[in-house]
Amino acid sequence: MNRYSSFDPPEYVNWHPDPQVVAEYQRTIDGNPERREIIRALTASQLIGLYEGMLRNRLHDIALQRWVKQGVISKAWLGTGEEATTIGAVHALERRQWSDGLSVDFVAPMIRNAGAYHEMGLPVADMLRGYLGTADSPTRGRDLHIGDFKRGLLAAISHVGDLMAATVGVALSFKMRREPRVALTWIGDGSTKNGMFHEAMNFAAVQRLPIIVIIQNNQVALGTRLDQHHKSSFSSWPEAYGVEGWSYDGNNVLDAYAAVKLAADQCRADASSEPSDRRGPFLLVAETFRMGGHATHDEREARETFDGKLFAHWGKRDPVGLFENHLTEGTLDLESGRRVRRSPSLRDRNASMLKQAEERVTAEVELAISEALASKGIMPSPESAAEGVYAENEASFEFRV
Repeated sequence: MNRYSSFDPPEYVNWHPDPQVVAEYQRTIDGNPERREIIRALTASQLIGLYEGMLRNRLHDIALQRWVKQGVISKAWLGTGEEATTIGAVHALERRQWSDGLSVDFVAPMIRNAGAYHEMGLPVADMLRGYLGTADSPTRGRDLHIGDFKRGLLAAISHVGDLMAATVGVALSFKMRREPRVALTWIGDGSTKNGMFHEAMNFAAVQRLPIIVIIQNNQVALGTRLDQHHKSSFSSWPEAYGVEGWSYDGNNVLDAYAAVKLAADQCRADASSEPSDRRGPFLLVAETFRMGGHATHDEREARETFDGKLFAHWGKRDPVGLFENHLTEGTLDLESGRRVRRSPSLRDRNASMLKQAEERVTAEVELAISEALASKGIMPSPESAAEGVYAENEASFEFRV
């Protein structure tokens, strides 16, 4: 993929696959038989879709960085380096429409999981309008924490940890109706220290809800390193809550996809079972790293928080670059969808297919930027503040026992 010296982390600008890291990437894919079979079943179209999703995620963040430098917005919260944790998980879900007109599965992204929005069908232009606060943004100018209930997207919540409770509520509704649907959310390593996370996770465990919770361990909470706020490993947490769970490589989109699909398929299979026989919920741990600051305003502080060796370590594990290398050097012909022998001609064909995918996504994001900027003058009217409020006056309340 193209690299952007003005926006990419310095470790990404002249990125080349490291042989040891590439071997580690493949060992992860081959190491778990259940996940390996799920990955082997992916079609060429699905693999290209995963690649496009990560590109879209990366370019969305770059668009926001451009706006910060141009003075269009003051700052932005990015997920650079964590794209696989988001995109792999969302692609493992059912994104088609359910009989109630809503998405089959629901996701509740944190602000750094922006990729979940566009992969669940929200246009990138609308995501960018959320930052501009225009009247035609998904929140009608109220907040940059956008959502779209019809697309199965709960809006992010600034109060870290509180999103867990909302997602648990969605999962509870699926259980009560015995619907084979799944709710999924992410929680940062720092946000797990919030009491709401514990209460919601405990409730989900006791009620055996069809929910997947991903602890996105990006090694830092604001400016606090993991070792300063966390003891031991997150891998022991599923057992502590009495639920099933496992870890996955948060920079390997295939491992992320397979790990989440195993949990999602089981939640769906549990829908018709008695509560006591259900295996859900699932608590997964994604090991990853944020290649920047808490937001665009404190990237220098982030560089001072960690030893440079840590950025170098994770810089070699760029999730987009590693996946691109995996597809280019693999044995699946992305054009025909067939497994063939490795050869220079196959490498060239696959590289060409990925280049075309990048051109499509780049054009899509550039158009989205133009469309969003065209909305800058469409500011919300004061009268719209009451729109979308469940109850505007006392007479509209209805009490039921």
